[in-house]
Amino acid sequence: MLTKAIFPYWRFIVTVMTPLVLLPLPLVIRTKEAECAFVLLVMALLWVTEAMPLAITAMLPAFLFPLFGIMKSSQVASVYFKDFHFLLIGVICLATSIEKWGLHRRIALRLVTLVGVNPAWLMLGFMTGCAFLSMWVHNTSAVAMVMPIVEAVLQQILKTSTERDSGGEDNPNLQLDEPDNHVQIKETSCEKQNVDAPEVNPKACHINISEASSDQAKAGHKVDHMLCKAICLSIAYSSNIGGISTLLGTSPNLIFSEYLHQMYPECNSVNFGNWLLLCLPISVIMLLLTWAWLYWLFIGSDFSFLWKCGGQQSEKEKAARKVLEEEYKTLGPMSPQEIFTTIIFISMVLLWFTRDPGFIPGWASLFPEQNSGYITDATVALLLGVVFFIVPAHGPYKKYDTMISWREFQASMPWTVALLVGGGFALAEGTKESGLSTWVAELLTPLGDLPVLATITVACIIVTSLTEVASNAATITIFLPILSPLAEAIHVNPLYVMIPATLCTSFSFLLPVSNPPNAVVFAYGHLHVKDMVKAGLGVNVIGVLCVMLAIVAWGVPLFSLDTYPEWAPVLPTFNSTAP
Repeated sequence: MLTKAIFPYWRFIVTVMTPLVLLPLPLVIRTKEAECAFVLLVMALLWVTEAMPLAITAMLPAFLFPLFGIMKSSQVASVYFKDFHFLLIGVICLATSIEKWGLHRRIALRLVTLVGVNPAWLMLGFMTGCAFLSMWVHNTSAVAMVMPIVEAVLQQILKTSTERDSGGEDNPNLQLDEPDNHVQIKETSCEKQNVDAPEVNPKACHINISEASSDQAKAGHKVDHMLCKAICLSIAYSSNIGGISTLLGTSPNLIFSEYLHQMYPECNSVNFGNWLLLCLPISVIMLLLTWAWLYWLFIGSDFSFLWKCGGQQSEKEKAARKVLEEEYKTLGPMSPQEIFTTIIFISMVLLWFTRDPGFIPGWASLFPEQNSGYITDATVALLLGVVFFIVPAHGPYKKYDTMISWREFQASMPWTVALLVGGGFALAEGTKESGLSTWVAELLTPLGDLPVLATITVACIIVTSLTEVASNAATITIFLPILSPLAEAIHVNPLYVMIPATLCTSFSFLLPVSNPPNAVVFAYGHLHVKDMVKAGLGVNVIGVLCVMLAIVAWGVPLFSLDTYPEWAPVLPTFNSTAP
């Protein structure tokens, strides 16, 4: 009885008890490092448990740092709004226009129809479409855009005849127990804070399947249901996989970029172009391996379709193709609004890529030398984003409405991310001002005796594990102030440690509450938690291995990771040899 009475108040208890339990730290030690560590630990625990809203927790430094005398209130306030926020605003303007005028549906449907309707190719088509969208919009928004199309196709597959799909053999050792005569549909509510996109309320899925008496019909239903599981999981996973490809694709990438500029102002190694060169191959490899893993796990081990061409289509394939063709026909010809959005989208990408590609002078070099470094990716994003509020959406004889309105922008803007990232910047600046970062670096100096790859692998595994129970943005915000001093302590290029950890923060594949895309897909009712856990373990392993391979193979020469850079400080107490 006592447990039942207390449980509804667990958030209040955690919020109150966390600072009380940690209070001896600043009261006993009485140093600036201890006081800053107190703030860091309180914020980390509240972020992980989400006892308070993430954005509210992010504002703790605004009054705790001045109370402890670590930073002035005006100093703390100034670090809450950075170049990152302008980049985010510009990107959200583009994403709002894409979603408002239906360009996302055209892109997704076109990519799916190009690969075909064989179950395996159908799944790969949906994965490719979702991954491409998530490169430019937030992961949850990409899933919310693609899932209605996926659900329409799955509904038709489940309503067709129960003939066994010829696309592959069942794997009986890995199949889950399913009801023979009906599908259990259940909705889930996710308590996870959505920090990657505005809240999405997926519609419930109602499926009516007639009772089948023959064993063949039951087997056919089971194959269809396993296909539904595989495709749904592929959508959730591909959104995270595609998001790591670009600096703006997901919150951890943006947080890393701004943290790097804040802590190492002279570092100009990371930009849109070389990040794409590093991470796009990772995404492609991960996408293909994840596709093969999900196909083998849920559909079968027969991959003969890879070298077979043509053949008679099954009823399910015909039904899927019919749905996709009808969906695309309803879009009609490309509207002027879609064409304009496409032009802005392509222009934004080209300007990002050519601003300062590194191997040749970019267009930013055309400006006077005294303005060197003034123009960033945020300048481009904000400039083109503002255009959407100026250009009329309709012709001259209609009411003047801009491409997007402020109300539509506000509905899409992830304000939680903006405040969360600001809190992370304040925390990072506080660790630097108080000397906590230097103290941590000295404490971690003995790790220099370990192989560098071993240290990086351990960091990736820890981050990947924590991000399953904490939001991606909160996880990377907690770890960046720890990993950068670690790199300085062992005299390793900070990028060598921070880039792999940042990428692994997006690998939250195990649970519906691990990230919002998982929750959105789970709410459609095709999945059980054990489906996601079983599949997610394999994808986590694939992700970590791909990241480590990329860092060693082409990341080292691309970012000169094997040398300690001039822009990173050299600790006076360091006495080990560089790797």
